[in-house]
Amino acid sequence: MLISAPQSIRVGRKRWLYCFLGLLYALLLSPVAGAVDSAELGVLQVYVREGCPHCAEAKKFLPQVVEQRPHLKIVYRSLDREPGARIELIALSQQHGLWPPGVPTFAMHDKVLVGFNDAEISGPALLAFIDDAVTASQTVDAGWFGELSVERLGLPLFTLALGLLDGFNPCAMWVLLFLLSLLIRLQNRRRMALVAGTFVFVSGAVYYAFMAAWLNVFLIMGMSDPVRWTLAGLAILIGAINVKDFFAFKQGLSFSIPEAAKPGLYARMRQLLQNKALAASLLSVTVLAILVNFIELLCTAGLPAIYTAVLSQQGLSMPQYYAYLLLYIVAYIADDTLMVAIAVFTLGSHKLTEQSGRWLKLISGAVMLGLAAAMLLRPDWLI
Repeated sequence: MLISAPQSIRVGRKRWLYCFLGLLYALLLSPVAGAVDSAELGVLQVYVREGCPHCAEAKKFLPQVVEQRPHLKIVYRSLDREPGARIELIALSQQHGLWPPGVPTFAMHDKVLVGFNDAEISGPALLAFIDDAVTASQTVDAGWFGELSVERLGLPLFTLALGLLDGFNPCAMWVLLFLLSLLIRLQNRRRMALVAGTFVFVSGAVYYAFMAAWLNVFLIMGMSDPVRWTLAGLAILIGAINVKDFFAFKQGLSFSIPEAAKPGLYARMRQLLQNKALAASLLSVTVLAILVNFIELLCTAGLPAIYTAVLSQQGLSMPQYYAYLLLYIVAYIADDTLMVAIAVFTLGSHKLTEQSGRWLKLISGAVMLGLAAAMLLRPDWLI
């Protein structure tokens, strides 16, 4: 018999779930890599002087730049009319190792370009300079995750969103909740935290290895059209079956832990209560976590396959790829960690109802169908 958590805890969980669903909805509505907001292009300062033919050529070309980038503001700094402009140009030239100063000089977001011949020769270089300056101004060095900009911010958010959604998989949640319902009988918070925490940690480690294998497969194979179509077809199949389970739960084909495997899992979990030595319990729960992850592979394979396929197209270094996998796993085990913390704090457990499982299946299936559609119709959204 499961011991129910207090009503306040149940309400808190529901609110947390609603907040998660709202966040997930907002994150997944946008593509992985969004466009830079043109309203934030910034100001291009142009240092010029009277009688300079190259400055005159630049002034003829810059209106075309504004037509292409209407939110770019151009400010002319005349060395003949503004005493402060000459001082600024000298300081900029010294700072960037450009000596002697020359005109026209273009300055934007701490980047400097000197000289202009004509629109045909120098025009493309000036446009590239402006675009590079905008990108650099919106970039932050995030260490292992590489440089993150407004354009690339979608990748960590996409990672967190799919990781959180994957963590709410009914297969994984069912095992953990049943394990917690047994552990609370010990009425020992420390032992409960160690055993359940080990289960969550080992599950995350095994899942990380599983996703790393997926990633390396896609890095080796590449994302050719046949691979993309095959992956999209797999996502459509899994997504459709999960959506079907919302309306006809476990009728026909269903991705869930087989009924034949459940008695063995029940027996292993009950054996944990009989181990008096903590080391024996931790060893048993480690074996259980590994076993459960292999049993539920079909239940959970869809989202990791899609995510690693998308990740493999981002042009990152290997440490960055693995750092993003780690971020995914952190999000994946976040809900499990929260459930363990609540159970340890309250010494109570909460059963995963059929209705909750059906809703989780529906959400997961809908997201997979959406990602499959993007792979088929708009693959550029996922690069």
